[in-house]
Amino acid sequence: MVVQQRKLIDIRSLSLLDLKDKLTAMGEQGFRAKQVYEWLWSKSCTDFDQMTNLSKALRETLKDNFEIRDVKIRESQVSSDKTIKSSFTLYDGNVIEGVLIPTPDRMTACVSSQVGCSLTCKFCATGYMERKRNLQADEIYDQVVLIAKQAEEKYNQPLTNIVYMGMGEPLLNYSGMMKSVERITAPDGLNMAAKRITVSTAGIAKMIKKLGDDEVRFNLALSLHAANDEKRNQIMPINEQNSLQALADALKYYYAKTKNPVTFEYIVFHHFNDELQDAKELARFCKHVPCKVNIIEYNPIALADFVNADADKIDQFAAYLRSQDIVTNVRRSRGKDIDAACGQLAIKETVV
Repeated sequence: MVVQQRKLIDIRSLSLLDLKDKLTAMGEQGFRAKQVYEWLWSKSCTDFDQMTNLSKALRETLKDNFEIRDVKIRESQVSSDKTIKSSFTLYDGNVIEGVLIPTPDRMTACVSSQVGCSLTCKFCATGYMERKRNLQADEIYDQVVLIAKQAEEKYNQPLTNIVYMGMGEPLLNYSGMMKSVERITAPDGLNMAAKRITVSTAGIAKMIKKLGDDEVRFNLALSLHAANDEKRNQIMPINEQNSLQALADALKYYYAKTKNPVTFEYIVFHHFNDELQDAKELARFCKHVPCKVNIIEYNPIALADFVNADADKIDQFAAYLRSQDIVTNVRRSRGKDIDAACGQLAIKETVV
């Protein structure tokens, strides 16, 4: 007779209340759930044997019934500018990437929200990958923990910021993204301030409205890259179902609910969206909600033939926006030499 192995429960998929119910059903005292939960989320423990204030018998019970599907670093590369890109192996063999971006005044973790992406943005390496699945909240949380450890070990600095700008579209993994933010910001989690977190979207209008309904406290960034529907359709097919007018309406709704200003991310491509007319269109779009603009340097990928705009064109573009009283920052790429810069994250082989 073949004895089937009992399937273990992914313990970090459980709420504190669910965990308490499971443990009491096993004959354990209810307060033990809070102890276990603290090990999992406050102390980021991924090994039941290391939960030293629990009895050995309880630790054995946990191992017999639960598993911790922790994310592991597969490989890390360090850029000449000290940016660190890491590939992470998930419990099912799939691989994602995340980045530590060190600057003089902050340490930022750039994390992924999906394995691959379904949006097919023409200038982004991840957009040429198949979307395998959404990441679970604990998989996003683990990226933050591992990147924070790199910041401490490599640069003796704590992690200060988190951006959901890695692989995938966060708003198409809404529940996973939101639960991860909750665990990262919770007093019984990593206890990071929500204002230190930025979620970047390619523009899903109905989900931007949902962010407003949920009255989120983190920052929202919209990858715009063109304030003209015809041009945006060419480089971001998502715009065909989420027009600029639909996005403007969603952003106004979001701002009315949250009072959070929005960041617009804009790559200035050579001979595509780098003229004064493009800057004027962007300035008009900026009037919808209180905002700032981050002009981002384009990072070439092998699968596309876009070219970064000339430096003087970028300066003129930024100068026009500032003349319209729009706060404008020109962001220089980090980690380009190891394909860690914005839009360059891609895994050549992933497991289904």
